[in-house]
Amino acid sequence: MSPGDKADESYYRNVAQELVHRAGFGDRKARVFRAPGRVNLIGEHTDYNDGFVFPVAIRYSTWVAAALREDSKVTAYSENLGESREWNLDDPATRRRNDWSDYVAGVMVVCREAGSPIRGADLRIHGEVPIGSGLSSSAALETSVAFALLSLANAGLDRTKIAQLCQKAENEFVGMRCGIMDQFVACHAQAGKALLVDCRSLEYQLASLPGGTSLVICNTMVHHELAASAYNERRAECEAGVRLLAARLPGIRALRDVSIQQLEQYGRDMPSNVYKRCRHVIAENRRVEDAFAALNRGDLQSLGALMAQSHRSLRDDYEVSCRELDCMVEIASALTGVHGSRMTGGGFGGCTVNLVAEERVDEFQLVVSERYQEATGKRPAIYVSDAADGAGEIALG
Repeated sequence: MSPGDKADESYYRNVAQELVHRAGFGDRKARVFRAPGRVNLIGEHTDYNDGFVFPVAIRYSTWVAAALREDSKVTAYSENLGESREWNLDDPATRRRNDWSDYVAGVMVVCREAGSPIRGADLRIHGEVPIGSGLSSSAALETSVAFALLSLANAGLDRTKIAQLCQKAENEFVGMRCGIMDQFVACHAQAGKALLVDCRSLEYQLASLPGGTSLVICNTMVHHELAASAYNERRAECEAGVRLLAARLPGIRALRDVSIQQLEQYGRDMPSNVYKRCRHVIAENRRVEDAFAALNRGDLQSLGALMAQSHRSLRDDYEVSCRELDCMVEIASALTGVHGSRMTGGGFGGCTVNLVAEERVDEFQLVVSERYQEATGKRPAIYVSDAADGAGEIALG
């Protein structure tokens, strides 16, 4: 059974037991934690603008087997990369290494700064979430490590607080100015549900995914190196837009507070790129709310139309798509049984999310793979998943 299958507790337990066996902790008590990747149905680049997002957790997870040590060291071993790292909790200056281990170290640092006790531990990490695919492997790593370290120290596990700590680790230690969506859904997801999240209040509502429909995620196998710097650049452009609009609209705190009508009235003298970034975010927030309503009434046609509008806006106004993403969406959108298709994640490569009728999933995978490879010369990876639960500990018994 693969993680994309309708995994039950036996799948999770088997993965956990195998990870503990490979870890070789000896007589020490081992505990295992997992946190899911995510796909976003709609609502891209809105979270760091205090807006709305509509993500779903997927079955592909990051796993951490953990055991306490007698000293103050924390070690982490990545099975995927075959690399080990070590820190000493008595060292007040934890430094960045500019690699995967910064996500682990960042969680350690922010937890200690928040007054949460962290104890020495050995961590063995196994990742199922494809790296660089836009499915939030970084948040899955941060969240699983946070659950492991806090649980070993018998600290409280307030899920919203953990999401905020993990976001802070990525913002301040790693240096990626992400919003809170990825960490929030990793903590709060529920099986079979999508989450409408208000990224300002952190309130959320659940919507059931329709029966007879599958989430199909298509990985373009493209990851452009400029993604991280361009992401931070887009955020800075949004902040510039808020400053310019605030001169005419006192009291606004984020693009969340601006309507399209206000943007058209007061934003025409903005730099063109700033205006377009603002237009995407403001319109995208409305699309998210409309998508939530459409899903609740079972209107997949309207939901699909909103997903298409979102992709065009990300391509033309936010300029975070790429040739391969556009090609993948075009191929998928033309197929029978596809209710909606769009890019998902930060952009510049990565994945598309598709809502596909279950009886068409096999055909969808074959046709998309063949046509995308013909068009780009790249063979895509395609994942089928139901909506999964959020982070937690896996019982080993």
